[in-house]
Amino acid sequence: MSQYFSLGDVTLWNPSNGVSAVFLGQTAVFAEVLGLSSGIGPMEEDEAEVAPDSLATFVRALLAWRAGSNHAVLEALSDGFIATMVVLAERAGVEVCWPGQPDPAQAGLHDVQVAPARAGSGVDWAVRVREQARQLDLAMVR
Repeated sequence: MSQYFSLGDVTLWNPSNGVSAVFLGQTAVFAEVLGLSSGIGPMEEDEAEVAPDSLATFVRALLAWRAGSNHAVLEALSDGFIATMVVLAERAGVEVCWPGQPDPAQAGLHDVQVAPARAGSGVDWAVRVREQARQLDLAMVR
């Protein structure tokens, strides 16, 4: 069994029911964290309609939110979801605007990593997420 994420008559993604349930749960969590609609409509009869304008706003806010943290656990919890959202947004025709990397010395960071940062964390998160999105695009069945 599977479910559909669609934009009109175009199927953007057709994951299994289990993957869809996890994705929708994560979407609800991040929508609450950001205080925004995700642009993913309710799942009705195994189909959810995607609203590209709301999705664009959500993805921009999600990327800006992620750019504001260097926390290793937050990275682990969010980057796969962000990559999945980027693929969905691009398939919906949304131009994904990656924010510039904040200087860790600047104010405005949230959820800052206090323990020593691990190798590979920090300013290269966007590069990793972009590459993960490219790989997921090949795996996300339409």
